[in-house]
Amino acid sequence: MLDRIELMQGTLDLLILQVLQWGAQHGHGIGQAIRLRSQDALQVEHGSLYPALHRLERRGWLASDWRMSEANRRARYYKLTSKGRRQLLEEQSRWKQLVRAVASTMKPVKE
Repeated sequence: MLDRIELMQGTLDLLILQVLQWGAQHGHGIGQAIRLRSQDALQVEHGSLYPALHRLERRGWLASDWRMSEANRRARYYKLTSKGRRQLLEEQSRWKQLVRAVASTMKPVKE
């Protein structure tokens, strides 16, 4: 079994925006997509996911509406706004910089 990985602060926002670039989804579906795409390494608890979705919506990065889910239940579906798409590009750029910086610090020092 794969160990679960703790998300760094701010990473959840990036993951939510990333999932929603492929289309509107309800909260449970967003959590499932993150879990499946990470091969079960990342599991987002509802206590973290829904406050993040509401925060991103307040910032204007997401819009939502009520629809019927695949399970024939009423669910709030979230989608990226144009402001959210721009933010996703910024977040992706910052993530790449962070990955490069961490990778650089892990290289052995040549004397």
